[in-house]
Amino acid sequence: MELNKNIYNLRKAKGFSQEYMAEQINVSRQTISNWELGETSPNPEQLLLLSKTLETSVDNLLGNEMSFKDSNDKYNYIYLGSMIVCGSIAGIWAFTANRFKLSEMALIIIGGVAIGYGIGLVVNGVLKKLEWKNSTTKEDNRKTLKKTR
Repeated sequence: MELNKNIYNLRKAKGFSQEYMAEQINVSRQTISNWELGETSPNPEQLLLLSKTLETSVDNLLGNEMSFKDSNDKYNYIYLGSMIVCGSIAGIWAFTANRFKLSEMALIIIGGVAIGYGIGLVVNGVLKKLEWKNSTTKEDNRKTLKKTR
């Protein structure tokens, strides 16, 4: 566990003495020293006071580096790609038709991009549904395997 090192490093980075920290958390200086040496650990209430005094999260104090990944990250290119493709097709069609003004061509391209976004929404929804269906099927298979063993 990295708690003792994190307490020490964060305290030093803030320029706090062990005495100052002890006053803030209502413990003795020796208690802070024991925490930093890893001989003892703070209780949950003390951990909260530590995090407030050191201006960091309890997760950071405990060394629990959590990163939340947005599940939509892998599908963002679907929107962009479909918008570019549909906008390009609309632009090429408007240009080669040779009967539109420049402002009308711009509106046609914007319409193509909007249609591409709509297509991206539909494709994204279908992919998420398939992913959800596959993940629940895998979980169900794991549960039945555990029951049969």
